[in-house]
Amino acid sequence: MSDSDILSTVGMIAGNGIYPETFARAARAAGVAKIVVAAFHDETEPHVKELVDAVDWFRVGQLGKMIKFFKEQGVEKAVMVGQIAPKNLFDLRPDLRTLKMLGRVKERNAESLFGAIGEELAKDGIELISATTYLDDLLPEPGHVCGPELSERQEEDAAFGFRIAKETSRLDIGQTVVVKKGTVLAVEAFEGTNEAIKRGGNLGKGEAMMVKVSKPNQDFRFDVPVVGPATIEIATEAGVNAIIVEADCTLLLGKEEVVRLCDQHGVTVMARSLDGAE
Repeated sequence: MSDSDILSTVGMIAGNGIYPETFARAARAAGVAKIVVAAFHDETEPHVKELVDAVDWFRVGQLGKMIKFFKEQGVEKAVMVGQIAPKNLFDLRPDLRTLKMLGRVKERNAESLFGAIGEELAKDGIELISATTYLDDLLPEPGHVCGPELSERQEEDAAFGFRIAKETSRLDIGQTVVVKKGTVLAVEAFEGTNEAIKRGGNLGKGEAMMVKVSKPNQDFRFDVPVVGPATIEIATEAGVNAIIVEADCTLLLGKEEVVRLCDQHGVTVMARSLDGAE
């Protein structure tokens, strides 16, 4: 986003992890004057309030209340940053507006739910913008990112896993797979990335590789692949020694800590493009 596009006010729909804090700091550094946060109980880190100008706390499903808060704060552009635990997405405490929205949603997956939320925001003049806004420098280009160089065997697994992950993401099953020597050990589904890493790593016995990609026609307003320090720690504990991400489509959060952990534990992070470039 160019300087001429810097927003005076931006709303954050803030989930868990370090993503909300990272976005808030980047937005402020870019010149955003007012940052307004819709935070969620048992999800959003409490200290995010120290980085923003206004914050209110909600239960997942209180869509009407959240939109009212944004409108009161003059929010016309908003971003979704940070995950909401899958169990919370499917254990909603919906208000009337959310109930009406759910009645129109035919498939209850994260993409359809978030897309419907974006439509509801738009009805009140609030545009949901890309969750990578102000974060372009955190999207790795093709090539080695950190950790040991891959072996020839691992390079083959990277190509294999990337191809499989692209297919499972196309089928809307999951965007992460764990592989070893040409065998798929785990495919992410409803349980989420971390649990898939644990399952695959346990089967790989110290030689597993995780591959994470974007979906075809990925909607970057609310669904951005992310790797951060917690990913490296979970991979290390599970015995996953290489992480392949899709270049220019995956946010690398907390990069300094990611590099330190990879060097400490011998975990490789590499970015790969759709055409096979590394």
